[in-house]
Amino acid sequence: MSITQLLGIKYPIFQGGMAQIAVSPLVGAVSNAGGLGIIGSGGFTADRLRDEIRKVKASTDKPFAVNLMLMMNNIPELIEVIIEEGVKIVTTGAGTPAPYMTTLKEHGIIVIPVVPSVKIAKKMEALGVDAIVAEGTEAGGHVGETTTMALLPQVASAVSIPVIGAGGIADGRGIAAAFALGAQGVQVGTRFLATVECPTHENFKQAVINADDTSTTVTGRSLGGPVRSIKNSMIAEFLRLENEKASREELEKLSLGSLRRAVFEGDTDTGSVMAGQICGMVNKITTVEEMITTMFEEAQETLGKLGHLQLGPLSVVGA
Repeated sequence: MSITQLLGIKYPIFQGGMAQIAVSPLVGAVSNAGGLGIIGSGGFTADRLRDEIRKVKASTDKPFAVNLMLMMNNIPELIEVIIEEGVKIVTTGAGTPAPYMTTLKEHGIIVIPVVPSVKIAKKMEALGVDAIVAEGTEAGGHVGETTTMALLPQVASAVSIPVIGAGGIADGRGIAAAFALGAQGVQVGTRFLATVECPTHENFKQAVINADDTSTTVTGRSLGGPVRSIKNSMIAEFLRLENEKASREELEKLSLGSLRRAVFEGDTDTGSVMAGQICGMVNKITTVEEMITTMFEEAQETLGKLGHLQLGPLSVVGA
């Protein structure tokens, strides 16, 4: 069964569960446009999650999901809300869903973890998850070490469940490449930041548009939680302190509340503008619907061109 059939969506595209950003205006728009909108529940109370779920339900009758950051202490309460509100798709990150699998599957919930390695992908398949998002280090926010180009085909070869490619995808060529590497779909985050429906401050959107291919860097490797963001004065200071072996407390004090400052206050100098390396290709603000339909039109066009590509003495099937 394809990922679109499994989830009941038109286009095989997930919107990343970005904390503070992936809320009802964006999530509902993505689902209405034929993708899978995903509520980012990072930092949510149970009441806040319930409120967001109900807002999304009011804005769309299409499937949507909730992303769970499993490092949070209130995951059991959030899962209770998910079950009570009838959400049928969950993506997970920052930990293993193992303690919750029985409960989730008893209620018919599709579970799709985001993984950074083949080893973890195999563990997730053995656990009984329904699909996997293989996310490369090019992505914005919390990242692993392996690039999408290297990770995706290895994960696709290692498991028999559907694989979704993520990290460094912002146009139709990226979608076509992900499918060529073994994916059944893609997850996109950074490109959604520059949409009309994305509920971030205009300064945040402009920072993504102004960025180029060298504008991001990774902080937090010494803490065991690497995060990719656009460079600014706060990021530079964080890297300086990290290089000087500053304490976890000192580093966390510097970055405390930085994502909220960027997202809601538009502070792109001392705030954390989480975005992926592909932000250099994000150069204008569009609606979510325009973004998704354009990307898949480009993907189809790209695949059509590849069908006539000559590879030395061989030719691609369909030439």
